[in-house]
Amino acid sequence: MIATALTIAGSDSGGGAGIQADLKTFSALGVYGTSVITAVTAQNTCAVTDVHPIPNATVEAQILAVLGDIRVDCIKIGMLGDAGLIETVARALAEYHGPIVLDPVMVAKSGARLLPDAARAALVEHLVPRADLLTPNLPEAAALLGMSEARDSTEMQAQGALLRDMGAVAVLMKGGHAQGETCTDWLIADATYRLDAPRIATRNTHGTGCTLSSAIAAHLAKGLTLPKAVEAAHGWLHRAILAADALEIGKGHGPVHHFHEVWT
Repeated sequence: MIATALTIAGSDSGGGAGIQADLKTFSALGVYGTSVITAVTAQNTCAVTDVHPIPNATVEAQILAVLGDIRVDCIKIGMLGDAGLIETVARALAEYHGPIVLDPVMVAKSGARLLPDAARAALVEHLVPRADLLTPNLPEAAALLGMSEARDSTEMQAQGALLRDMGAVAVLMKGGHAQGETCTDWLIADATYRLDAPRIATRNTHGTGCTLSSAIAAHLAKGLTLPKAVEAAHGWLHRAILAADALEIGKGHGPVHHFHEVWT
């Protein structure tokens, strides 16, 4: 029986992030993907030019339609636009008891906040305690905690522990925004795990956060333990970034190569 996963996220018309990246990742890793679209964006590798939120009732209807018919082995949650939508998603998932990977899409690469304070509070109240894994980057972790951005590994681990105290089973602190030749992530769970990878000199990193969280969800759907799922996804994403320049997609920040192990 094939493993299945559900992504709840926004649509990226450029195909590099959001729903599109999630479904590509599920497929590349041998998992059947289902989807719930929370917003339609007009974007490419250079810019986001428009965002159209999907009505909350329609988002809820999508979730109930999938869960009412298809066995879902793991859920990944990405872009949620406001407090009302967060509460809607939490309510629709009330009877779901499988693993949930929550990628808190809160801060744009420009540094702009994507969630108002009320939505951030709703995320902490309604979805963080439901998460088997929370996957913030450094700006997102700081925003969730109301703190300054972590400056080193000690502060990353400390902030991860504080986020875990909010109710998540585990927290993956992503170090992509840090400086240095090595990118270090920290998995804060019952034990602490360090994941290192050489930093790759490329501009084609669009969708890395979406892709990593959905890769973890795919491996959880296939039955891996959380540490093994994170380790496998971390290595797979590194190879996808290494192969990204070969795609030559767009004029700006292109996507990672989701099918680097499949396409020749």
